[in-house]
Amino acid sequence: MTVSNATDLSDLFDAFNRHDIEGIMRFFDDACTFDAIGGAEVYGTRFQGKDAIAAAFTGVWTAMPDAQWADHTHFLAGDRGVSEWTFKGTAKDGSRVEAQGCDLFTLQGGKIVRKQAFRKNRPVIPAAAA
Repeated sequence: MTVSNATDLSDLFDAFNRHDIEGIMRFFDDACTFDAIGGAEVYGTRFQGKDAIAAAFTGVWTAMPDAQWADHTHFLAGDRGVSEWTFKGTAKDGSRVEAQGCDLFTLQGGKIVRKQAFRKNRPVIPAAAA
């Protein structure tokens, strides 16, 4: 699968919301890089290659089984793409995250070679008191 228009990026995010790792990774080049939202480095935490990236995405779904990238919108300009979304997810302790964010994509030959994720630094929403 290649990325050639905004609809392709929308299809990618639909796969994220299905937690469909095979559907997601078909858009990525074998030599891809993913810079996650957090980490000690200036670029966050970096994952290199399809296996490492797939494990990172799967880890999000393990930590937050209801993870969703809602209200996603997309555009492409040459070999660059942008996706905007609202991330929503509930941790096993009941605390929740809900924050807007975006991804910047670099494409080569119709495949994603770099995904940079950014998300608002919003406090975690505590679990509702019982």
